[in-house]
Amino acid sequence: MNQLRVIRLEPEDSVAVALQPLERGCVIACEELSVTLREPIDTGHKVALHDIREAEPVLKYGHPIGIATHPIRAGEWVHTHNLRSDIGPSDSYRYHPSPVPRVATEPDTFEAFLREDGSVGIRNELWIIPTVGCVNRVAASLAKWASERCDDGSWGAIEGAYAWEHPFGCSQLGDDLEQTRSILASLARHPNAAGVLIVALGCENNTVDSFKECLGSYDTDRIRFLVCQETEDELAEGRRLLSSLARRGSAAKRSTVPISRLVVGLKCGGSDGLSGITANPLVGMFTDHLVRSGGSAILSEIPEMFGAERPLLDRCIDPAVFARLAEAIQSWKRYYIAHGQPVHENPSPGNQAGGITTLEEKSLGCVKKGGSGPVHDVIGYGKRIRRTGLTVCEAPGNDLVSSTALAAAGAHLILFTTGRGTPWGSAVPTVKIASNTTLATRKAAWIDFDAAKGLQSEPLVVFNTFRTLILAVASGTTRVKHEINGYREIALFKDGVTL
Repeated sequence: MNQLRVIRLEPEDSVAVALQPLERGCVIACEELSVTLREPIDTGHKVALHDIREAEPVLKYGHPIGIATHPIRAGEWVHTHNLRSDIGPSDSYRYHPSPVPRVATEPDTFEAFLREDGSVGIRNELWIIPTVGCVNRVAASLAKWASERCDDGSWGAIEGAYAWEHPFGCSQLGDDLEQTRSILASLARHPNAAGVLIVALGCENNTVDSFKECLGSYDTDRIRFLVCQETEDELAEGRRLLSSLARRGSAAKRSTVPISRLVVGLKCGGSDGLSGITANPLVGMFTDHLVRSGGSAILSEIPEMFGAERPLLDRCIDPAVFARLAEAIQSWKRYYIAHGQPVHENPSPGNQAGGITTLEEKSLGCVKKGGSGPVHDVIGYGKRIRRTGLTVCEAPGNDLVSSTALAAAGAHLILFTTGRGTPWGSAVPTVKIASNTTLATRKAAWIDFDAAKGLQSEPLVVFNTFRTLILAVASGTTRVKHEINGYREIALFKDGVTL
């Protein structure tokens, strides 16, 4: 009997998770329990450690992950055929603050670009932001032209040029238009960009004047505007403006700054049954280290907190933050209900194939990326962080939409955990962390780190290796796989009508 073939995460759990494919009839050992498997169990999937009655809660991570729909015998596979979600359409929450121990941490540093407004950036790029989808190809053409000058070294320290194409900015009303404007304005202020060119058409709802109002005070030498309908040759004018931005940013040099200046976004996608055991806890360790060092982390994906919100709510630093987070969770439940959708229909086919059965199970693994420290703030979609520590940002679970919100909120880079793999990258460096070694090996061109090493090695050794990687990415000495592959894009949230 090999203890490492399965893992029981908490002593009270009624299931264990297979760490490798297990055959029917094999015997597994979990602490004092010895169980014979009644059927095959695939990696990441759950096996019952004792008999579970119909309608009895099934426990994993020390919390209920759903209700048994049939009697389950010890040694049986636990999945969608015998387990369902128990998340309701609404809940009431009470604040029960849990004490968070203060732990000393070693100070880290990294190399960053110091911006004139006092912020720091980890890349020195030119960003081209369309105010409306009608000028996407203009922006893309300008980015291609500028990239050629970056690649041949003509523009010195400018590390790349990127157009953030999207389909919105016109034929939108109310919150949709405001959210589009807010996200784009927040991206324009991002310190990873040495210079920003805003490309407008000239007749869209997202007018230049309203965009500037949303942008607030800004450095007119760093952010420039091109209105295509107001210039005879928009490409020639765009190239002139980009050349001016490049001259200004080309002299930038990296300086040593403390890790307290780093802002990290936290995201998971294509999760599997090992995500909450390997990759997400590893990211949670880094989150705790960063926050204890005075840095900032941003946790998003509000719908993937359903079923795990109570322990997260108890970590809120004060009643005001608790109230904001509770309302954010309830408002997203109301959003589902208003569209006639159940709040628990979240795990994707890929999630389920990887061993995740219910939203509670997915959420309890998902929130582990936020570590164990206090929640310091809650911000709306499209808004920027206001304080250091752990912030929750309102956004859906969708990978591209949520990651764009994290970048707009100020994340220098994103720690993205996955059990199934994905090639895409966001506007900022997106570190792909595999939950299992099979994925890390098979899709090495996508994956930057194998978190499953922690199952066989000393966790602290794996964490220190991971920490070194993140600091190298922040310092620019390591480029992550999606940067090497040239995969970078944004996506915006839309809810209302299209005119």
